[in-house]
Amino acid sequence: MPYITTDDGTEIFYKDWGSGQPVVFSHGWPLSSDAWDVEMKLAADNGFRAIAHDRRGHGRSTPTWYGNDMDTYAADLDALVRALDLRDIILVGHSTGGGEVVRFAARHGVGRVAKIATAGAVPPIMVKSETNPEGTPIEAFDAIRDAVLADRSQFFQDLSAQFFGTNRPGSTISQGQRDQFWRLGMQAGFAAVYDCVKQFSETDFTEDLRKIDVPMFIAHGGDDQIVPIAAAAEKSIKLVKDGTLKVYEGAPHGIAGSYQQELDKDLLEFWKS
Repeated sequence: MPYITTDDGTEIFYKDWGSGQPVVFSHGWPLSSDAWDVEMKLAADNGFRAIAHDRRGHGRSTPTWYGNDMDTYAADLDALVRALDLRDIILVGHSTGGGEVVRFAARHGVGRVAKIATAGAVPPIMVKSETNPEGTPIEAFDAIRDAVLADRSQFFQDLSAQFFGTNRPGSTISQGQRDQFWRLGMQAGFAAVYDCVKQFSETDFTEDLRKIDVPMFIAHGGDDQIVPIAAAAEKSIKLVKDGTLKVYEGAPHGIAGSYQQELDKDLLEFWKS
């Protein structure tokens, strides 16, 4: 299997499908690159080179004790980009991965990144504060950490309902989709799962977003129960220079079902534009 090794010795697993302009995918917490398989095939089938990595501590990458922070995640992505000598990159990030690609683009991607697309992304900042009253209270993230410590397996099973919106009337998301969320989450290293909660909730991406000067497509589910749109996409679109916001009415956080079908059409159009 293909890996790169970072400066601190961490092995980062990645997939590399097809050829053409690179589309680089970054997954959400607590998943892996497998979460992007449908979109990677879409890209490779349409003349793009699809690349996705397992974030350190997730999937098949080293289950690190150190470096489970957003700056290191972005540096790891930079190491992958440089190892593969990628240029004219289209970045795609979901949830925590949306934060990762935004930080990478702002700090490492100048001259290499052509476009950015995010879906249900955590920027600018999730946690509630005096300056971010629309955010989620810190107690909610403390509860996630407590649940991870108490019974991670059951917590991931329960969380999949909110993630995919199966707790809403009329949901058509299968049990298999929920099981896949649990499976990928259980593959992640315990330290990374715990530490990443702080990273996706408390990292402030405001200045990163202001630095982005390439076209950015910001997608968000209108019924996202994990990353509420009012503190995320609706604020991010006001910070970027060349952004387009699309809200998928009634769509959840997880990319599946009819939401996935519509989003994938829009992603392909954005990649080709």
